Amino acid sequence: MKMIRLVSRTGRHLQRYSKGLRLVVGCIPYRCKDNELEVLMISSQNGQAMLFPKGGWELDESIEEAALRETLEEAGVVGDIDEDELGKWNFKSKSRGIYHEGRMFALLVTEQLEIWPEKNFRQRLWMKVGDAREVCQNWWMKEALDILVDRLTSQPAPLHTEECT
Repeated sequence: MKMIRLVSRTGRHLQRYSKGLRLVVGCIPYRCKDNELEVLMISSQNGQAMLFPKGGWELDESIEEAALRETLEEAGVVGDIDEDELGKWNFKSKSRGIYHEGRMFALLVTEQLEIWPEKNFRQRLWMKVGDAREVCQNWWMKEALDILVDRLTSQPAPLHTEECT
């Protein structure tokens, strides 16, 4: 059984950068419920926006480890990650005004935790894809969601369950 950290990593001393851009990674957690695809969104730390979990990729971890860690810390879910990333985007941070390179992965959720590191700072909400597209305020995350949906509807299991097609 894998041990789960109940405290988020802090600090930026291990943060990765490339060509002046802070590297961030995350996941779009998804599941099939009642024959319909749902994705898990989280609130931003200030509670003003809904987004998918993402954060800094650090020097002591692989890109997949970073994506899984951020998803666990922020959304409190674990699962099976698709190692083919959904894409890579350059964007300007709304909160800090600095440029990032973001990469996203698909994560088929296998477990939703009751206690997770950022439980007291974020809300999480499962929603249908159309609703998620409407509330997501990050253009690049919307693009990642579109790629995920396209991938799930065009590929056979195990990336998704048959009931959702």
